[in-house]
Parts: sequence; structure tokens; C-alpha cells
Amino acid sequence: MITLNDAKRIIAAAEKKANEIGQPMNVAIADAGGNLVAHVRMDGAWIGSIDISIKKAYTSRAFDIATKDLAGHSQSGGQFFGIHASNDGRIMIFAGGIPLKRNGKVVGAIGVSGGSGEQDHSVAEAGAAAY
Repeated sequence: MITLNDAKRIIAAAEKKANEIGQPMNVAIADAGGNLVAHVRMDGAWIGSIDISIKKAYTSRAFDIATKDLAGHSQSGGQFFGIHASNDGRIMIFAGGIPLKRNGKVVGAIGVSGGSGEQDHSVAEAGAAAY
């Protein structure tokens, strides 16, 4: 179970990384059911990325996969082509979503948006490592 304290710790680590790379981000934490536990929009982060970060966390938990990896499988001709149109448009196929695991079991996810895909993923990794 992802508690609010867990979410705050994960977000703090993600914010630290975002500050290090000089890119303000939106950071969302979802629980095992894909429900939002906490969200932070850093000063200067794009408002359009609020929704994207939340959906990246949901996507990562819904399919227990990093959105970066799902993106590779969802291109034209890929086994999951068109998946982004499922779940009432809640599926994000951009890098920045990572499942959170405890004892090998997925218990939630982090979603980050506001920079390039590489930046989003690195900030999400920093947050996930804090869990």
C-alpha cells in the first residue's frame, strides 16, 4: 500500500532530481488501484502536464509497465498499437511512468511530466528509487 507519507517521500526525491536538471515537473503518485494519492506541480511546470503526469501514473499501474517500455510496443505495427485510445483516453504512451514495487509486487506508480521523455523518465526513476 502506498501511504501519503510514502507519496510525499517519493515526490520529494523526484523534485530534487527535477531541480538538479533544471526542469520543473508535475509528479503524480498512484496507489495499487491506479488512484491518485498525491500530486505536485512544481513552480513553473506546464499546466498541460498535470493531466499527463496523473495519466502516466495510472497507465504504469494499470499495465504494470514503465510507460517508456509501453511506448515502444504501441507504435504502428506493434502488439499494442492503438492502446492509447483505450480506457477512455487515460493511457499515456510517453516516457515518465514507472511502477512502484514492494517485495516484487506492484503496489502503485509514479508519473512525471514536464520535460523531454528522457527527463521525465529520469525524474520518475529518482522518485521510484526513494520508495
